[in-house]
Amino acid sequence: MAEAVRPHLQPTVGEARGRLARLLGGDRDRALLLLLVVLYVGVFCLLPLLRLGLELVLAGERGLLAEVLAARSTRRALWNTLEAATLSALLAVLLGAAYALLTGLFDLRGRRLAALLFLLPILVPAQIAAIAWLQLASPSSPILGLLGLAPEPGAKNPLYSREGVILLLALEHATMPFLTVRAGLASIPVDLVEAARNVGAGRARVLFGILLPLLRPALWAGGALAFVAALGNFGIPALLGIPGRYTLLTSLIYQRLSGFGPRVLPEVAVLAGTLALLAVVGLLVQALAGRGSVAGSGRSLLEGPPLALGRHRLLVEPLAWGLLLLVTVMPLLALLASALVPAVGVALTLETATFRHFELLLAAHGAVPRAFANSLLLAALAALLCAAASLPLAWLVHAARSHLARLLDLAADAPWALPGIVLAIAVILVFLKPLPLSGVSLYGTLAILVVAYAGRFLALALRPIAAGLQQIEPAMEEAAANLGARPIRRLVGIHLPLVLPSLAAGALLVFMTALNELTVSALLWSTGNETLGVVVFMLYDEGNTGGAAAVGVVAVAVVLALAVAASVLARLAGLPRGVLPWQS
Repeated sequence: MAEAVRPHLQPTVGEARGRLARLLGGDRDRALLLLLVVLYVGVFCLLPLLRLGLELVLAGERGLLAEVLAARSTRRALWNTLEAATLSALLAVLLGAAYALLTGLFDLRGRRLAALLFLLPILVPAQIAAIAWLQLASPSSPILGLLGLAPEPGAKNPLYSREGVILLLALEHATMPFLTVRAGLASIPVDLVEAARNVGAGRARVLFGILLPLLRPALWAGGALAFVAALGNFGIPALLGIPGRYTLLTSLIYQRLSGFGPRVLPEVAVLAGTLALLAVVGLLVQALAGRGSVAGSGRSLLEGPPLALGRHRLLVEPLAWGLLLLVTVMPLLALLASALVPAVGVALTLETATFRHFELLLAAHGAVPRAFANSLLLAALAALLCAAASLPLAWLVHAARSHLARLLDLAADAPWALPGIVLAIAVILVFLKPLPLSGVSLYGTLAILVVAYAGRFLALALRPIAAGLQQIEPAMEEAAANLGARPIRRLVGIHLPLVLPSLAAGALLVFMTALNELTVSALLWSTGNETLGVVVFMLYDEGNTGGAAAVGVVAVAVVLALAVAASVLARLAGLPRGVLPWQS
């Protein structure tokens, strides 16, 4: 009887396969690629966030949502978070817009170098930047001490305060309005300014009467991005805010989870959900502001002749360069000096300089070399996984024009756009319990960090690859398809060789970002599975300032070297400027 029934089932199974193939892209190769991308984005990007959403629904049904939000500590941290994010975003817009205009619009001498230096904070991890600033402003500052400007010995570091947190958040995220305003200038045709100058408009009239109104969407977008970045920043609120008794939501989540463990997951999930909601509001503002941006044609302002500073040059140039060196170079010099002095408070001279703190990196055992090994492994795995997933996803979006792939492309942005600490809580919720069938829990292992990194950094790998694929002539894809080449053959044989530099640039971008990651790792690391960002944070927290500075110096040097390599690859691939975030 079974034999008699089986032939009647064959057409049904065949039809089902055909329908699935048509649903997923039209043929088996494309269906296979799309299925793999669906699994990757679904598991690493969507599943944790959906699980966090479910936890919030359950918390609301149990009354925990209202209880947590009504708590005094939550209300204080929420207010501090809104205050710090808003004020730092406003300050970031003022600073970023000013330098975008100076380096993009006016004839500031050395403006290309100034633009590059202003983007330096993109390459310096937040926790290392915070330590650098703390060393620069401390009573034992080796830099200010040489200048006679250090605070009195025994005085409290002024950065351990509300004002210190806001200031450093603004300096860390001023690059975002800088980039959006530069992009806005690139979209304004130079003819507009030339016409205004021809009818007698002065520099002030051109700037305040014409350009700033046109740049309003870029200013809003940059401010919204700085606001969202400040919401998710962990290194600065933890290193400055906790000692300064200025608790933000990120540091409150860290304190609760590190103090009480997974049993407070429902409570911290509510805090993470609140943080995510604030970030979504900021992202919506940024998206709405982007719709109002100017779309010009012809030569842009960045390509036209710069406006002359004229008689203001003697005041503007020293002020601009002095402030730029203070906020970008001086903290790094203080970090280097702190790594070279034998102890806190000792002046840096040729006689006192020592490399003793760097010996931590060369020790056969200990947390520092283990953290370097762990971070290198995690960064390499994240780069490999994200590059492997982003190539078929970008191809399905730009070459195969799959509507489902476009939705997956949007979903891949979510873990990067939302605060990292939100993703960390979401990942713990999913992978705390043992996995089905295997009975193995990923919590407390390096594997859970791999999962978090694979979702967090996918969007970074997608940008260069998508830009590279957009530059490939569509006729090559069509010709290969007409000759009978299947999708996987076209992807591997045509597109992969052409976008290989873009693929490598995206992988390097993921590697250098993951190498010093702290926000996600602070909640997911365990003993023996420390990462580089966590070890820098721990060394400074336990008072080993020289050791933390030495590790930070090496980490910054590695990141700068990787940034140069990624820039070279981007140039070889012919990628548009701006695909890598430090290119303006």
